[in-house]
Amino acid sequence: MTTTPSHPDPRTPTGTTTPYDVGLPLLRLVLGLIMAVHGTQKLFGWFDGPGVTSTAEAFEEVGYPAGVSMAVIASLTEMLGGLGLVFGLLTPLAGAAIVGVMINAISVKWAGDVMGQQGVEYEVLITAAAATLALTGPGRFAADHFIPVLRNHRVIYGVAALALGVVLAFLILLLKD
Repeated sequence: MTTTPSHPDPRTPTGTTTPYDVGLPLLRLVLGLIMAVHGTQKLFGWFDGPGVTSTAEAFEEVGYPAGVSMAVIASLTEMLGGLGLVFGLLTPLAGAAIVGVMINAISVKWAGDVMGQQGVEYEVLITAAAATLALTGPGRFAADHFIPVLRNHRVIYGVAALALGVVLAFLILLLKD
């Protein structure tokens, strides 16, 4: 497949598919589906998930106020952020949303171990992958290319979105007991 990249690499002949054109959509698809499924498990109980009531109880047990509201917010953030990544739609915001959710997940799960049964390596990997997509953009094959301001991704979009996601994550953490 040969189409012109939105920001051609001067070393790549025009019209050539680059490794980014293949790698970024793969990362978006896998990470986005994982997060969308996690969100639907919490919100709707799909895929053998707990549903919103059990998720709300779990949120309250770890110190979040208004368990149902927090469960709905977290579930929707995972689901919509994941779907945004799958389609490459509003990618900087979708990646930042996942980063914000994962900051809270890490804070809840953190028991002093990075690796092992009680470790947070899975959550850290998801956070890094989501931040990477927010900073790099979705790649050439994405819905963002139909949005004029996002057509040519800029690093500043990712930095601004990540700053927003981190600030909101920490504001939510301040509400926790």
